[in-house]
Amino acid sequence: MTRTKRRAQGFTLLEVLVALVIVGTALGASLRAIGSLTQNSDGLRSTMMATWSAENRLVEIRLARVFPAVGKTSYACPQGEMELICEENVIMSPNPRLRRVEVSVFEAAHPERRIIKLVQLVLRE
Repeated sequence: MTRTKRRAQGFTLLEVLVALVIVGTALGASLRAIGSLTQNSDGLRSTMMATWSAENRLVEIRLARVFPAVGKTSYACPQGEMELICEENVIMSPNPRLRRVEVSVFEAAHPERRIIKLVQLVLRE
């Protein structure tokens, strides 16, 4: 009877170790999830900023009401603290009254990785 009382008063070392392993595993999984969310947040932010840069350029072309010349140009198009590089490619279309304008945005730190590419057709007025 004393043995049963002693056992009911506390946990064994093995039970405590198993509980610690379970808690440690749960904490590790939650840290990985938080890290993944942070990376996704950074990716979404850079995509949003790149979209703004490309849309700004396409709106400038539309508002200027100038038929763009065929060719490719690169220029800096920063948004906030992000250093971005925009590459504008104007291509002839089968219809001579239309030009296809493609604006690709790259991060200045990683110019080999395109973040976004927007395309617009411009009509000669």
